[in-house]
Amino acid sequence: MKLFATLILLVSVTSLSAIEPYYHSIKANKGDGIYSILRRYHLIDHKCNKDEFLKLNDLTIKDKLHAGKNYKLPIKIYEYNGKSIRSTIGIDNFKQALRIKDYNERILSENLRKTSYMDSKILWVPYHEFECNVSKNTTKTIKELADISDTPKDKPMSIPKVGEDEAQYEIVPLFGEENQKIKIESNDLKNEVYYIVAGHGGIDPGAMCTDCPTKLCEDEYAYDVSLRLARKLISNGATTHIVVQDKNDGIRAQKILKCDQDETISGKKLTSRNQLYRLRRRAGAVNHQYMKHKKAGVKKQVAIMVHVDSNRDSKKRIDAYFFHHKTSKSSKALAKSMRDKFKEKYNYYQKNRGYKGSVKDCNLFMINNTYPTSVLVELANIRNKSDQKRLTNPKNRELLAQWMYEGIIAAKI
Repeated sequence: MKLFATLILLVSVTSLSAIEPYYHSIKANKGDGIYSILRRYHLIDHKCNKDEFLKLNDLTIKDKLHAGKNYKLPIKIYEYNGKSIRSTIGIDNFKQALRIKDYNERILSENLRKTSYMDSKILWVPYHEFECNVSKNTTKTIKELADISDTPKDKPMSIPKVGEDEAQYEIVPLFGEENQKIKIESNDLKNEVYYIVAGHGGIDPGAMCTDCPTKLCEDEYAYDVSLRLARKLISNGATTHIVVQDKNDGIRAQKILKCDQDETISGKKLTSRNQLYRLRRRAGAVNHQYMKHKKAGVKKQVAIMVHVDSNRDSKKRIDAYFFHHKTSKSSKALAKSMRDKFKEKYNYYQKNRGYKGSVKDCNLFMINNTYPTSVLVELANIRNKSDQKRLTNPKNRELLAQWMYEGIIAAKI
């Protein structure tokens, strides 16, 4: 009996022990070279990766690769334990674990691997994380790590100037054929940078009204209002980044905006079902540009996230309300300014109705993990019939954008 128990214990221990890490290997494609493969797998920035690649494959830097032949990459493969990256590979450094997580998600998004490390229990760890001195590149705070997972290729939407004798125009095709030509009214916002981030998009439509005569999707209406707001900022001289983009849907005059899934960030479709990954891509797109503008000397940078609420009680109307960062004075001041502007407009246009919008602090990812002064606005209850009029009427969407714009420029930040 004791012998049997010992055998059971040995089998259990063996089944729980981790598989020894090994190097990932790939088949070279026609035309592949050492540098192109390292660049494809985001290993080119560290010399030790190149040295290890040569060593693993018994090559010199002058050697050519042969199409169809297997080559080992300086990427170690670990059996993910389902708990954490740190416990899987035996490290304590939280920032390092986040970098490894971001690397795996980036490789997945680029179809260089077929499944996530959490689903497949296969974790890829770049060689340089252990063998290269990466300390100079790892001084970011946890908040700053949001920009690692994405390197946007977009350029500022505009840095317009107004001539003394004649008005200038900015052409932004993203706004659609009828709205792409923007007259530059002023340079009041010159040297200021704005990031407009429409909520949800891609496979995530956000809040929906599915019992309406025609289905309504939050991401479509948030995007339309976002474009209108961005257009106003550009027309007054602001450098404006539209983070979530849909090249097929400009500013639309229709009441019912068709739901689709072709929104992108930096040209990449929002197809991941991992919500945190999608949020990190948004934050990364903002933070990447923020650092570039900061280095260029820009003092004022603002991010506005636009959403539409969905209250379970379809009878409840929801006036626009605003979220700000818990400890940021500029974020709170901006949220209050926008709320005050909406209250002013309601008191003028709907004196007897009143305004019940609010300003709240929050613990939302996009507020906590973006560098600029940030505010998130919820515009209406998509399931409420009265609020739906606020969204489906294009004139009302224009007013929402106008009021948001006026609240932004009135803020003392």
